[in-house]
Amino acid sequence: MINLKKVKNPMPEQAPAVRAGNFQEVAQGYTAQMAVNEAMRCLKCRKKPCTKGCPVMVKIPEFIAQVAEGDFEGAYQTISETSALPRVCGRVCPQETQCEGYCVQGMKGEPVAIGRLERFVADWHARMEEEQEKAAEDMEEETEEAAGLIMEYLPGRGHKVAVVGAGPAGLTCAGDLALKGYEVTVFESLHKPGGVLAYGIPEFRLPKDIVAAEVKKLEKRGVTFINNAIIGRAETVDELLREGFEAVFVGTGAGLPSFMNMPGENLLGVYSANEYLTRINLMKGYLPEYDTPVRKARRVAVVGGGNVAMDAARCAKRMGAEKVYIVYRRSMEEIPARAEEIHHAVEEGIDFQLLRNPVSVIGDEKGYVTGLECVEMELGEPDASGRRRPIEKKGSNFVLEVDCVIMAIGTKLNKLILETTEALEANDRGGIGTDEAAATSRPGVFAGGDAVTGAATVILAMGAGKTAAASIDQYIEEQQA
Repeated sequence: MINLKKVKNPMPEQAPAVRAGNFQEVAQGYTAQMAVNEAMRCLKCRKKPCTKGCPVMVKIPEFIAQVAEGDFEGAYQTISETSALPRVCGRVCPQETQCEGYCVQGMKGEPVAIGRLERFVADWHARMEEEQEKAAEDMEEETEEAAGLIMEYLPGRGHKVAVVGAGPAGLTCAGDLALKGYEVTVFESLHKPGGVLAYGIPEFRLPKDIVAAEVKKLEKRGVTFINNAIIGRAETVDELLREGFEAVFVGTGAGLPSFMNMPGENLLGVYSANEYLTRINLMKGYLPEYDTPVRKARRVAVVGGGNVAMDAARCAKRMGAEKVYIVYRRSMEEIPARAEEIHHAVEEGIDFQLLRNPVSVIGDEKGYVTGLECVEMELGEPDASGRRRPIEKKGSNFVLEVDCVIMAIGTKLNKLILETTEALEANDRGGIGTDEAAATSRPGVFAGGDAVTGAATVILAMGAGKTAAASIDQYIEEQQA
């Protein structure tokens, strides 16, 4: 007999054959009863190990207990004490290696579905807030009190802070500072806020109206967003400080694409995953009413094995490709993407070419991609990453017939802020150097997220933004003493 206490309640989702042809969200979310049933699986551990796995220290057992009791609004308020983006985190955080990885239920069964519960609670709150705001509009009482569910924040304190970058780190830092009463201005280089949430993660994993709603929530708290502003070009960090901002947080991410420097990478039909996903997600290339140029390929090879590779491959499938390959040089045991994303990709018909590595892109006389030459690999001893090192099998070359190649092998740090800010030092990874409190070598300048660590997860960037907000608050308080 199955022990129901050890098995997650499944989440409804679109059927693979249906979802592979649209950009609607794959996972449909729990119903209220499903959420209560799942929450009741929590063992209420005294030492709360799951909390240790959360970079923003959400009070996980407390909010789950509230869900089990049907107090969904209370659960939302508990999550919001430490997390600025629960609707986002519930969808894209790698819970299996973080909070759920510490869940005691997972020792002999399946961990409690913490991420799914967080998503349910945040979505429930958003629905209730929308309904109450509409009721307030109907009654011509357009006030936050009428809406009833808006978080309170401190009155203005007369202190200005600049945030550079409107990604997860910047949004979190801005939100926390606004709650403390600071006047926050966020400078974003693109035409919409959100960073990787807007340009990198596809609609079917993270609907963009959710990102827009989170930005709107910050605007209601008094945060100002200035888009199309490249700090380091339009103006520098030093100029921001001279203009009256008492502190600056840099959360510019790590968005420069990487390539393999192999023959043929300059052919027409070769994309970086960043460019391909930005054209589809931020520039709405998947919608027929937009004229965003993006290649409608017949056969696509995506090089890489991370979440970005899965996103690119699944987007290509939805854009009409007949055949989509994931080309990855190790085996399925070493692939770094989330298990859920791999599972969905397999269900949607993505062809995993494992233990394969590209050596050149082949093109025709007009300069268009016609194939990807690869070699077979075998795994040797573990390398510095702890994974077994792939070794080329000599003479094993073969060609995949494709008309589009997407390189999803990671990103590099943009050094614009480092190069244009006086006395700002780099760390040994080439990112902005900081201490544990997110302070840089330059007084009044703080940094966090991928701009410091290199490409990582949304929740780690949020944790860095939260740390920086607390440090900025302390710094400004000390300056006033």
